[in-house]
Amino acid sequence: MTKKWTFLSHHAHVLIALDQNSDAKIDDLSSVLGVTARSVVNVLNDLVEGGYLTKSRVGRRNQYIINKEASLRHATSGKKKVGDLIGSLGEFH
Repeated sequence: MTKKWTFLSHHAHVLIALDQNSDAKIDDLSSVLGVTARSVVNVLNDLVEGGYLTKSRVGRRNQYIINKEASLRHATSGKKKVGDLIGSLGEFH
């Protein structure tokens, strides 16, 4: 049996998906990531709390803006910015 795992976390995948489609809805992100809408909401909340996204209300929807200057959190990548990650991985559609 082949295990299904990826090199990137759901958090990274959400950032890349939002960069590619800033108007993506929770259900859109859920479909792209292959996780529940509740999981996407939890990831979005983590990213907002961590300073990686800014959340604002636009009409009846939330809009998320990526802080591409935020530093990555892990010791192996702490000198890199979110924009670096998105720029290197997000260009592949």
